[in-house]
Amino acid sequence: MDLYGIVGYPLGHSFSPKYFTEKFVRENIDAEYVKFEIEDISLFPQIIQSHPNLKGLNVTIPYKEKVIPYLDELDPQTQEIGAVNVIKVDRVGDKVKLTGHNSDIIGFRNSILPLINKDIHQKALILGTGGASKAVAEGLHNLGLDFKYVSRTPKQGQLSYADLNKEMLNEYKVIINSSPLGTFPNVDEAPDIPYNYLTRSHLLYDLVYNPAETKFLRLGKENGAAIKNGAEMLELQALAAWDIWNK
Repeated sequence: MDLYGIVGYPLGHSFSPKYFTEKFVRENIDAEYVKFEIEDISLFPQIIQSHPNLKGLNVTIPYKEKVIPYLDELDPQTQEIGAVNVIKVDRVGDKVKLTGHNSDIIGFRNSILPLINKDIHQKALILGTGGASKAVAEGLHNLGLDFKYVSRTPKQGQLSYADLNKEMLNEYKVIINSSPLGTFPNVDEAPDIPYNYLTRSHLLYDLVYNPAETKFLRLGKENGAAIKNGAEMLELQALAAWDIWNK
């Protein structure tokens, strides 16, 4: 039986195990999907060594960047953004080759695309600068949108939350939360942006999918903005991951 799994910590509310387990049952695929919840990335090689039937892995917080030194190769787009969420495991005899990919780019791009109005939505703010934000940035680049990162501790070329005034929000009409703020059970948390300056021209997208409507999205909706959560993105990136593992 082929084995697939997810690496991260913690994995209590992970989307992938349920999705792939149901997929395997529904499509009569002889495979198993398991959680590899490791407290330190140094334990990663043990997963590979102790599971000879492992075909592929998903990677989630906090290891999308930390796993890269353990891989043999990155596909070109993944190399460029420096964040991995899919690992293809190839075995030839005793040799194992681990290749890193990023299906978040595909999932995010295809999920937000139907909501983009190119006449209005030309510039975006990415809230957060972790591994997920890099996939969002590449997806926006693919769609032809300019973007700026917003961080609590901004580096050169990035914005701080204090920079977000009425003028800035009038210019940047797409706002993406790539941070975990607002994820269950911390549902009262939300990025510190001036929601009162949002309008019907704005689009708010939250990578968080649990709860389905985060405080970030609710406050956007109350001010007339279009909103979308990350549920569809997760399904689309999972489909892309399956294609990567089996091509």
